[in-house]
Amino acid sequence: MSCLSERKIVVITRQTRADELVRKFNNLTHASFYIERMGGDIGEYIAESNIYKDSVSSSLNRLRDMARVQQIDRDYVPDFMFGEDDIVVTIGQDGLVANTLKYLNGQPLIAVNPDPARYDGVLLPFREPDLPFVVRDVLTGCRPNKEITMAAVELNDGQSLLAVNDFFIGKQTHVSARYSIRIDGQEENQTSSGIIVSTGLGSTGWLKSVIAGARGIAGSIAGFAIPGDVNTPKWDSDFLYYSVREPFPSDTTGTSLVFGKIADSLRITSQMPENGVIFSDGIEQDYLQFNSGIEAVISVAAKKGYLVV
Repeated sequence: MSCLSERKIVVITRQTRADELVRKFNNLTHASFYIERMGGDIGEYIAESNIYKDSVSSSLNRLRDMARVQQIDRDYVPDFMFGEDDIVVTIGQDGLVANTLKYLNGQPLIAVNPDPARYDGVLLPFREPDLPFVVRDVLTGCRPNKEITMAAVELNDGQSLLAVNDFFIGKQTHVSARYSIRIDGQEENQTSSGIIVSTGLGSTGWLKSVIAGARGIAGSIAGFAIPGDVNTPKWDSDFLYYSVREPFPSDTTGTSLVFGKIADSLRITSQMPENGVIFSDGIEQDYLQFNSGIEAVISVAAKKGYLVV
């Protein structure tokens, strides 16, 4: 048992929707009044919260029998100092996995689905009762990891950011963004609703919805359904995909570079005087300013993530 306790298990959890409502309205009574006045059911929020907290409590009890355990809220992950030998466990939805992986440096991540009835869990292979077996395998080195390719953006002002799922490059208010785009020796000025750059892990998320929308529009205009799927990258592929949202053709802006593979790098130069942003994995609050003259170079990141399977 002593050898097990030498490694620490860091458990990442998050606030539930009920917790966020209580924080917003000060107490559950006020939160309930607001939800029910809007036609909702506060009981659903409470039931979801109870299931989640029961799963967290049970998981912590199981893990404390195996090693030292530290629990932190996801809001503190960006500033948390993970130990080199830490084992990381996330309890929550797929987004919690993505928003934890990019802050790790080779530590294995075990993703637990606390509520399969509510969460699809594409990235959540384990349930709470699995933890003792999975952690034991990780500690003895006999549990495989799946390597996760990340994307990196480097700005010419020295700022940088990682993405596990995707980047959004555009205007903070999601109105038309102006920029120049350059890839594989081709360049053009564009105005659009922004650009999505997706990793293999993220190709089933935002990119998938963009492709589905484009296919539906094209099929409707053509008068027949357009079959087939895009050959999106595997989780460990060494390339990315980019997709321009709602590109607008004009005398000064083009639409020839709207979708494709990034094998080397994608360069985007902002032409937006203000409110230009780049954010990753859907976290709009954590963004890089991307205003006039700033050039962004997007490529596969050197750092990898490791998801226990």
